[in-house]
Amino acid sequence: MPLTEVERLAALRRYQILDTPAEPDFDDLAGLAAWICRTPIALITLVDEDRQWFKARVGLDASETPRDVAFCAHAIQQSDLFVVPDALADPRFASNPLVTGQPGIRFYAGAPLLTPDGQALGTLCVIDRVPRGLSDQEAAALRALSRQVAALLELRRAGLDLRRTHEENRAAQEALRTSEEFKTRIIESSRDCI
Repeated sequence: MPLTEVERLAALRRYQILDTPAEPDFDDLAGLAAWICRTPIALITLVDEDRQWFKARVGLDASETPRDVAFCAHAIQQSDLFVVPDALADPRFASNPLVTGQPGIRFYAGAPLLTPDGQALGTLCVIDRVPRGLSDQEAAALRALSRQVAALLELRRAGLDLRRTHEENRAAQEALRTSEEFKTRIIESSRDCI
């Protein structure tokens, strides 16, 4: 677990993105990652307390996996790209059910999705069923795409904040209007009393 796990989970909750429907912008970035890195699987993952949930996915039907078997749970503890060239040869992952069973992960590369204050919410990752590596260009592209995913998450969060502020302002204006109408009725009825 990262040292700032409580803060990281609080940051993840602020984005209000877990369990939301698919969005084309995120799907496009996952698709680009798969195409650039020539992998059959690419995911935008968000690592929650007990699971990793997939905001976008290419080549995988599952919408989430338990956190305790998630490669991305390791990747969010890194400040840069986390690469596993051959999961069967890596003692951390050799007996992992995602390696020994479906989807048969052998290669993994994940770039953390960092908030402006440095919290890793999840990853943009690419996965293959054969051992391999990334070229320098593929690694640079994966890093760049992960920054774009993080920027898109930030833009989405700012939009939610803006809508919430707009609703609060609208409610305050309505309350003010109601209060003014009440004061006007009091003043008008006070003349009758006098």
